[in-house]
Amino acid sequence: MPLVNPLSADHDLQTKELADFFNETLGFCPNSVLTMQHRPAISQAFINLNKAVMENKGRVTSALKRMIAWVSSNATGCRYCQAHAIRAAERYGAEQEQLDNIWEYKTHPAFSDAERAALDFSLAASQVPNMVDENINTELHKYWTEGEIVEMLGVISLFGYLNRWNDSMGTSIEDDAVESGKKYLEKNGWNKGKHL
Repeated sequence: MPLVNPLSADHDLQTKELADFFNETLGFCPNSVLTMQHRPAISQAFINLNKAVMENKGRVTSALKRMIAWVSSNATGCRYCQAHAIRAAERYGAEQEQLDNIWEYKTHPAFSDAERAALDFSLAASQVPNMVDENINTELHKYWTEGEIVEMLGVISLFGYLNRWNDSMGTSIEDDAVESGKKYLEKNGWNKGKHL
């Protein structure tokens, strides 16, 4: 049972209008946003931040941003966000071989060295204590500009918030997210956990 129940999608009309963004990314408005609207200023600010962070600026593709989100969510253990991130990666055109082998990104040939550097950064930055070190810095700068690194850290930080929110809240997971979790993640032990 969630800590706080989500409100109706019609509870706050400004949140509802902003939340149309999620119909593109996920195909539904997430229960996390419906819970945030107990304080509409939070739900509205979150959606606007999400839109800014996930905006595609070029080489850090929408699909890569969602894979960065998945690695971050996997590192923190938030099963809700893992399923959402892999679903969004699929919807934003991640290659099938990458989706099928996301757990093995460090060694699987479907991932480029540049993608590995980005995903290693996500893993290191999502751990407590933070593990970003000189090696991560060097590898990132081999492949990515400073603006691109800012985009990546924006995703990692956004999902740091979401991982804390949804794991603490025990947010109820939506059926479509469960479907994606089962499709890509279940073979490596993913399940709904507390997100019933």
